[in-house]
Amino acid sequence: MALSPRLDLRQSQSLVITPQLQQAIKLLQLSATELQAYVEQELQSNPLLEIDESGEASALSEGAGNSSDRENPDTSIIDTMDGQDEAPLDLDSVGVDDDVLIGPDKSSDFDSLPTKSASAVEDSLPTLEQTLADTPDLRSHLIQQLNLAVNAPVDRFIGMYLIDQLDESGYLQIGVEEAASQLGADTSEVARILGLLQGFDPSGIFARNLKECLELQLIDRNRLDPAMSAFIENIELLAKHDLGKLREACGVSVDDLKDMISEVRALDPKPALRFERVINESVIPDVLMSTRADGSWRVELNPETLPRVLVNQNYMANINPSAATKEDKAFMAERLQSANWLVKALHQRAETILKVAIELVKQQDMFFRRGITYLKPLILRTVADAIEMHESTVSRVTTNKYIATPRGIFELKYFFTQSLPSSSGKDAHSAEAVRYRIKALIDAEAATDVLSDDRIVEILSRDGIEVARRTVAKYRDSLNIASSVQRRRAKTTGLRGF
Repeated sequence: MALSPRLDLRQSQSLVITPQLQQAIKLLQLSATELQAYVEQELQSNPLLEIDESGEASALSEGAGNSSDRENPDTSIIDTMDGQDEAPLDLDSVGVDDDVLIGPDKSSDFDSLPTKSASAVEDSLPTLEQTLADTPDLRSHLIQQLNLAVNAPVDRFIGMYLIDQLDESGYLQIGVEEAASQLGADTSEVARILGLLQGFDPSGIFARNLKECLELQLIDRNRLDPAMSAFIENIELLAKHDLGKLREACGVSVDDLKDMISEVRALDPKPALRFERVINESVIPDVLMSTRADGSWRVELNPETLPRVLVNQNYMANINPSAATKEDKAFMAERLQSANWLVKALHQRAETILKVAIELVKQQDMFFRRGITYLKPLILRTVADAIEMHESTVSRVTTNKYIATPRGIFELKYFFTQSLPSSSGKDAHSAEAVRYRIKALIDAEAATDVLSDDRIVEILSRDGIEVARRTVAKYRDSLNIASSVQRRRAKTTGLRGF
């Protein structure tokens, strides 16, 4: 069989990531502070970009503010996306191309730019050594412990809220009553979660004052005896060097007092400072939410977080093409393309964030109106399907993006909670709602009719809640409720505390 050269034409598909798509993904993931720093860097490197100093609100902000004349009979949320000429950015649609990123305008100047493969993008990711060198910040450290310690979504929601109320020293800057009022939760529930958080590492975290911080650290060391409690209660005497009164208050000898002073001085009065990055970095909300006169919600972008960037067309027009060299022309053409793309990408990033935020407010309407017990079970796919975007796009949008609501400032990621299926085919039930239903059933049981876990499963099933016996046992344990055998014995003997 003779060998001969041959020319074949084969058609295949491959994943490519254009420079514009890489920039769009990067912009979508940036927080408001990071976006400002990125835009400032682009302004310095691109002579065709300039800051819009007119002080006028962006088109998105105006659209959100003047949409009160549009009514939706199915919801009280005003859809502020009407009238926009470009679709929000969905980075993960099937068959992603430049048209998806820059809107319906088919005459884009960017089609000729080179593409980059996925493997090339992976080469630009941080190395393993760089990842290991990073020290986790306090917020990530606490959230990791919260995820391991708490299963109930509402408990986790309260914990996340309290984590964001810490100052740079690790002290809680909000009272239990105020936090409960903001969240619409019971004071006892917030106090219970705070007690759990105060057992986290570093020891002494979530204290509300110096005395409580020292007490928490002594509890962690199993050293908070009555004498030490009296020492902490009268610690101001130590600052006044009145050791005689301090020793009398503690009821200890001089030698014991010296040991106690040494032990207390070894404690850390500011437990959060050991971390490189403090937790109370200023949070700038990307979305603002307020109540209208008719009771509906007003959702709009925060104009303070919207970079006002323009392309300086006059600068480009004043350059004499005949005097410019070939390299100068190529440079200016590349800078013009980059400037135009950045302006469009920033606009579409804002549209995407606003669209996701509006849908989240629609989904969690009852939480904002009636409190945390009405937090609706929600997953990324529900929001993604509602706004016709990919789940990964919604995930990027809700990370490090915050919304200022009448109940406080929350990360958009907060509003995604677990759910339990309904046996009747209706809407799924929130795990937290089922948890409280179990508690109500046990609280109402009689001494002669103590409910077993299997009985609770049957009762919930009749109510349309599909739940396994082991799930009931897990929720019961999380509520510190004993088993049916222990409860029956306690009620028979007249004991309490179960």
